[in-house]
Amino acid sequence: MSAITPHYRSVQQLLQSQSFSIDEYQREYKWEKENIDELLSDLQAKFFSHYKPGDETPAVSGYGEYFLGSIIVSKRNGKNYLIDGQQRVTSLTLLLICLYRLAEVQGLPVSKTMAPLIFSDNLGQPKFNLDIPERLPVIQALFQGQSYNPDGKDESIRTMYARYGDIEANDLLAELDDALPHFIYWLLTRVGLIEIATDNDSYAYAIFETMNDRGKPLSPVDMLKAYLLAPIEEPQARVQANQSWKQQVLELISWGGSHEPERDANCIKAWLRAQYAESTRERKAGAVDKDWELIGSVFHRWVRDHSVQLGLGKAQANQKLMAESFPFFAKAYRRILDASRHYTPGLEAIYYNAHNDFTWQGTVVLAPLVETDDDETVRRKLAVTATYLDIWLMRRAVNYIRVGYSSVSYAMWLLCRDIRRKPLAELVDVLSHKLAEDDVTFAGSEARGRIGIDGLGLNQFSRRYIYHLLARLTATTEAGSGRTESFDKLVNRQVKNPFDIEHIWADNFDAVEANFVDEQEFQEWRNHVASLLLLPADVNRSLQDKPFAHKRAHYAKQNFYAASLDASAYQHQPQFRQFAAVHQLPFKAFDNFTKQEQRARRELVAALVELVWSPQRLQEAAI
Repeated sequence: MSAITPHYRSVQQLLQSQSFSIDEYQREYKWEKENIDELLSDLQAKFFSHYKPGDETPAVSGYGEYFLGSIIVSKRNGKNYLIDGQQRVTSLTLLLICLYRLAEVQGLPVSKTMAPLIFSDNLGQPKFNLDIPERLPVIQALFQGQSYNPDGKDESIRTMYARYGDIEANDLLAELDDALPHFIYWLLTRVGLIEIATDNDSYAYAIFETMNDRGKPLSPVDMLKAYLLAPIEEPQARVQANQSWKQQVLELISWGGSHEPERDANCIKAWLRAQYAESTRERKAGAVDKDWELIGSVFHRWVRDHSVQLGLGKAQANQKLMAESFPFFAKAYRRILDASRHYTPGLEAIYYNAHNDFTWQGTVVLAPLVETDDDETVRRKLAVTATYLDIWLMRRAVNYIRVGYSSVSYAMWLLCRDIRRKPLAELVDVLSHKLAEDDVTFAGSEARGRIGIDGLGLNQFSRRYIYHLLARLTATTEAGSGRTESFDKLVNRQVKNPFDIEHIWADNFDAVEANFVDEQEFQEWRNHVASLLLLPADVNRSLQDKPFAHKRAHYAKQNFYAASLDASAYQHQPQFRQFAAVHQLPFKAFDNFTKQEQRARRELVAALVELVWSPQRLQEAAI
């Protein structure tokens, strides 16, 4: 009989000079940004609840532990095959690569400790701990800091590349600062999981099936259902509540044609946080989790412990929650998911926020809803709240203010509390007042050190937001001019010839040297948002090294935002000219593109931005 050995392993013990493979029939790597954000937020909260500034790194040995769950490994032919745990091990590898690169840049000794956890020397060749041939190129590129284009690759590779970008952009890395080595040592030695290993495939899959079928522990969703059903003794009412709950869970986990077992839990977390969270954890060592965090991790226990606050505990109240409240909010949540994936008239703002990967949206937009709202009222409340988030988010993005999951968690809790169960008119008033009082604007603030749209340039942080911003300016100009090049088409990366960012100035300092102090100044002006356009990739590539005088005629054949640089765009185009006149937009054509012309273009960008992200949109969304 083959041995089955469960062992607790720290991250370091699990990955030290050890690699993992997967069988060809295993599902793709599917973690979404929300999964990464929640993992990093949990790790961050646990770490900072113990870390104190001034701690020496050996103090990490006394910090609390964090449990990542279990994995099942089948050992055969000299390899370790992951039967269960691919998602976590892949995500952990991406996090380690990101931390390794950061430690390398900072010259931290801990980077030498990390390297064998990511790859080992195999006869002079690096062998990565994720030994999956088709995924090695992306892992190697990320590890070595090389550029990599995931377009056209399979789902796992695209997802790995995207999740690595999410880790890089996550606020955890910025907030660690001097605590980076402490966090890395804590991750390696105090974070762990259970490795269940066997040398027999049949046993491995039997364990997997037992854990995920007959012997599968009750999920938090199951435990919440059991708690709510307990006081409902009348048979018909109990059956009705149970069937209603099961139907919603089924529709959630099968939404969009893909089976995602975490989607029901994500919906319940969003619903309970949006509607009931009254407290949140303080950001200091020793602080304890409150409503906001507890719902995110142990919502089934939180409901039980707050049954009085929620008015639960009796049959009628529990049945109403199961058969009325949950179906109402589950339906609204699916509507949000649909609008996040499909560009939906009346709910465009949800699509915009989803494109910006704003993972708190699903929670916040549920806050003003009330079970008695009809479908149209729900749509309007969703639209108004998402529109507010769109404006709030982009104001911060252009000022280089971080808007990651952890950074804005407190702000989103406050927002949910302030708009909770508000009637539509009051919701518009509250959110309009918030925008009016917001000290972060597109104009920036010299006194507060905020650069605003006038100081926005292309860099690692801003690229995703500039791409989004250019698509919005382009789509608005196209729509105003009577064309149909909508935002969703402009940002679709899955088509054969997607839109890319075009620099109006070619990367040729010698050609314009007389106009700039040095090459650094030239690059700053070249990468400024007013010096950028969106063009189809093939056009972009064909124009790359050309001077503006040559590019102009080609711009004229593209979208109006690009074409407006050439005089021909203003001929026989009455809708475009009317659009510019009605909104007082300073579109101008240029023979050359120098600093003077770019300054004029900045005025256009500023005017378009104020139009696209006008607070007046809240009133329009409510109609």
